[in-house]
Amino acid sequence: RTSSSALSARSHRRLTFSKMPEITSNVSFNQVAREMRCKWSADNDKASLTACQEILDANLPALKALTGFVSVNRVVCGGCLDFKIIVTLDAENYGAWETAAFAPEAQILEALAAVDGSRRLR
Repeated sequence: RTSSSALSARSHRRLTFSKMPEITSNVSFNQVAREMRCKWSADNDKASLTACQEILDANLPALKALTGFVSVNRVVCGGCLDFKIIVTLDAENYGAWETAAFAPEAQILEALAAVDGSRRLR
């Protein structure tokens, strides 16, 4: 037996999803993410990982100030030595960020590439 509040929640979800852009008939979205990443080295007591984190910390205010900002996630893998920065914006504002060349992405990637022991991927 389903309660009226559960029905309302389901109906609301359908309304919300129907207004989102669709990739296919069963895949829609309202947020878009972009990933910046590099490989770090375990050499020198993981100094390159420390430097990558410092670069992210220095750029967090600019990322959080993006119009339509939703979140920034940092993913670090100790096995494959990935350092990833994932920036999520609402879908409405993603195009404007793209038009602005995803700033400050170029500066972040340039800084990551300059870290001794890191390899820039994208």
